[in-house]
Amino acid sequence: MVDQFRRKSPEEILTSISRMHRGRLKIILGAVSGSGKTYHLFMDGQGLKKRGIDVVIGSTGDATHSKLAQKLEGLERIPAVTWYTQGEARHDLDVAAIVDRDPEVVLVDGLAHRNRPDAPHPTRLEDVQVLLNHNISVITTVNIYELAGMKGLAERLTKTEVKIEQCVPEDTLSLADEVKLLDVTPESILKRLQEDAENRARTNHPLFRRDNLHVLRELALRFVATGVNEDLEEYREKHGMVGASGATERIMVSAQYHWNGSILVRRGQQVAKRLGGELLVVCFRPTSKKRTKEEATFRRAIVKLVEKVGGTFDEQPLQREKDVANGLVAYAMENNVTRIVMGQSKRTRWEEIWYGSIVHKILRKTKNIDILIVADRSERDGERVMPTKRMGAAQPNPYRRLSEKEMEQEIGKIKRGTLKVYVGAAPGVGKTYTMLREGNELAQNGIDVVVGLLETHGRKETSEQVSGLILMPRKRILYKNVTLEEMDTDAIIRRNPEVVLVDELAHTNVPGSKYEKRYQDVEKILSAGISVISTMNIQHLESLNDSVEQITGIRVRETVPDHILHQADEVELIDISPKALRQRMREGNIYAMEKVEQSLANFFKTGNLIALRELALREVADDVDERLEAWERRTLRGPWRQQEVIFVCVNLRADSERLIRRGFRIAYRLKASWHVAYVQDHEPLTEEERTQLEKLRTLTERLGGRFEQYKAAKRRKVFTKLVQHMDEKGTTQVVVGQSARTRWKEIREGSVIQRLLREVRHMDVLVVADHTPDTM
Repeated sequence: MVDQFRRKSPEEILTSISRMHRGRLKIILGAVSGSGKTYHLFMDGQGLKKRGIDVVIGSTGDATHSKLAQKLEGLERIPAVTWYTQGEARHDLDVAAIVDRDPEVVLVDGLAHRNRPDAPHPTRLEDVQVLLNHNISVITTVNIYELAGMKGLAERLTKTEVKIEQCVPEDTLSLADEVKLLDVTPESILKRLQEDAENRARTNHPLFRRDNLHVLRELALRFVATGVNEDLEEYREKHGMVGASGATERIMVSAQYHWNGSILVRRGQQVAKRLGGELLVVCFRPTSKKRTKEEATFRRAIVKLVEKVGGTFDEQPLQREKDVANGLVAYAMENNVTRIVMGQSKRTRWEEIWYGSIVHKILRKTKNIDILIVADRSERDGERVMPTKRMGAAQPNPYRRLSEKEMEQEIGKIKRGTLKVYVGAAPGVGKTYTMLREGNELAQNGIDVVVGLLETHGRKETSEQVSGLILMPRKRILYKNVTLEEMDTDAIIRRNPEVVLVDELAHTNVPGSKYEKRYQDVEKILSAGISVISTMNIQHLESLNDSVEQITGIRVRETVPDHILHQADEVELIDISPKALRQRMREGNIYAMEKVEQSLANFFKTGNLIALRELALREVADDVDERLEAWERRTLRGPWRQQEVIFVCVNLRADSERLIRRGFRIAYRLKASWHVAYVQDHEPLTEEERTQLEKLRTLTERLGGRFEQYKAAKRRKVFTKLVQHMDEKGTTQVVVGQSARTRWKEIREGSVIQRLLREVRHMDVLVVADHTPDTM
């Protein structure tokens, strides 16, 4: 709020004026050729033309497909300058002709194009900059591997030579006013190429192998997420926000120069890799203490290891050794750390009482930062690498006859319909529009498509996409003397189309409906052999509920269990920049005009949208990574062993639901089995306690975990009971909440966390910090 009253400097005024005389640049980024960038380029052009904007085409690249020809209709073209190299025709922008024509917007395909030798400018990017300086806006396209720095990485990851003649500078995206990532699944790309006779031969190129398409897609998602993260940090710094945003993970390893330093670095790197986060390794050293020869040797080894695993190393001075907790906290807050990885304390019980626990000091001073205490058994067993694959049991004998139940399950899998889900960062990004557009394309290809449930929210663009599709009548339900409408699942199954479009997967049905949630209706439709295309926003994913509340300050009540998204055959992100989304809101394209100002000041605040966009990009990237691993397991790697077991300790406090979600996300990324345990130490439970216990059980089972309830004769036996069951299950990581006890209560009654750390030194212990929402 302060910024709007602050007087602008002369430099800021000049910058603002210069921007008024410069065109806008929008870049459509794709993972690979064939992802539909040119199609979306021309769609954008048609959309602008409908709104009365003067649009021309400057370059169409190799746009010869029949679908592209339809999108070109009615758009004026500025003839390109054609030239030939090695018998192949190339097309340069006629910059002079475009400037002379002076349109508001020019569509330019292929930003990485290199011009003819005698052209005024050697690259198309320079041509585009000339147009921008003439106050002509440009919409253009580029592939992820056409960015300098990304080409080599793409070749390394795909083990394939990416043959391109020109790259654009790596900072090209930062020049754009808007970057739109066109996320397309490998399945969709391969299907398009197979249907296109002219491009079918492309599928033989190693780059278009399914696994390589997965890799390039993930690379594009993570690259854009990194850029969004930088925007988010800049926004938070500008608005005086401290600590992590909740949209991404940043892991900090607190290491010392002795034998376990490398083990902590390895563990931190494994955590960062599995959670898709950054790795920081820091060593705090008293300034008065000189480094021994042995420590110098360990330091060199740690620095070398950090470089090898792609982390960042730092050494921080301390005035006094006992200041380490304060140093850790200050460094973690300054660097937006979400998790600190450290070794077991060597202090005795009495030393902890006298000096205090470092873990507790950190938890009391930090905000939303978890602490992972690494097991001591590393010294005995060596490095314990987090597995990425698992196997429930030995591979079955292929000659064994399936049981009747197993046969039914296999037949059910074969009969089941296909599920595709469009995911967005917020309402209004275009999920429903894209779903309907795909439905129309399927119908044009002879597929029997119906609309099962649609929420247009009065959006004109969305309504226009419905005209050619069959809408199924809704079911009317009387509730509290009011007639409400819901999707008629039984009628859809009786109609038996090939594909049904179902909007808003996270919707809660009207009381009295056959199913409580719309995703349950979708599961019923899928089991009937009907394919479903659906939509949802990232904030409705159950395991992200806490992150979303931390970002927006709003607890989302309608959620979808993660397994629904994981079981989907295709998940595709609909990406849009926060600036463009807020503009759509102002134009009344999302909500009614009377709701616009309130929405922009609350959920649709810029900080919220940036953070939710990053969350969506990273979540879909993680999903892509998981699908690639699953595909490789089936086709390349064979069986794998399960090693990790996660054990979540809960009580009947309200924050226990957050511990369960955290346990699930860790277990899912580690391919681990996981258990949630509650020990009842008193009789009887109150009505409120029974309700909370049932909520914890339901949430655990929704997320695919096993909820277990034990009984202890008295409170002092609770701990013994938990440790007994941890050992029985072969637990490798324990998840507990931050202690609510004060410093004096811990001295008098003992610290639960410190006792746990002493009893289970052979296990990793993750202490989850108290949660504080941080609205943006």
